[in-house]
Amino acid sequence: MTETDLGLASHYVTSDKTPVQQLHEYGTKTGNVPFYMMERADGEAHQPLFIFSVTIGDISCTGQGPSKKAAKQEAAMAALKILESDIENGLQNQRIENNGCGGEANDQPNPVGILQELAMQRSWRLPEYILCLEAGPDHKKEFTVICRLETLSEKGTGSSKKNARRVAAEKMLEKLQSLSGSTEITWNPKPHVYLESLRNSELEKISLLRRNPLSIPNTDYVQMMLELSQEQGFEVTYFDIGKFIFFLF
Repeated sequence: MTETDLGLASHYVTSDKTPVQQLHEYGTKTGNVPFYMMERADGEAHQPLFIFSVTIGDISCTGQGPSKKAAKQEAAMAALKILESDIENGLQNQRIENNGCGGEANDQPNPVGILQELAMQRSWRLPEYILCLEAGPDHKKEFTVICRLETLSEKGTGSSKKNARRVAAEKMLEKLQSLSGSTEITWNPKPHVYLESLRNSELEKISLLRRNPLSIPNTDYVQMMLELSQEQGFEVTYFDIGKFIFFLF
């Protein structure tokens, strides 16, 4: 790290903000925006355990928790501790960015970095990468990663998590171009639907949901979510990951 980087890191590891906020702000200032990936979900359905990894520059850490948010916070905290250790040890060498927005060998375009920068420029939610499959023997692993951006999702497969993430990001950029009808990306997501607006909504489907318990036998929850999404203006995506099926909106 340079002296400037050390000063920035010192500021963020002593901030009152959450670890995720601290790490993101530090990464934005230094050009090494952190990338999070859900490695897996373990535990029982009523007591899940999520494992997330975060990569910032050449630092890679993992965290776990009963929710995705908690696991991300743990991973970010672990990365901040390494940064703090670097400060204490007085490291002066600049870490080389190989996993994020920085340049790559032979000046090859980095779709992961391009997608991240695009999301930041458009004030979209940052891309989320989910490891949904790890197959094959140890000497020939194959990884499948899902890239989620707003209401869109794409899968990528590769011989490493990094390669799979790259392929998924590349496919996402191609989808954005396809939806835009040209190489210039003009697509925009639907306006966000906030939880508070759902709580205050007086439309038919959401009102009916408030009056009836979810435990009614033979309830078609998929159809229920479809009708709610159409009424409230959000989209639902389902992911089958091991023992769990997650719906995200």
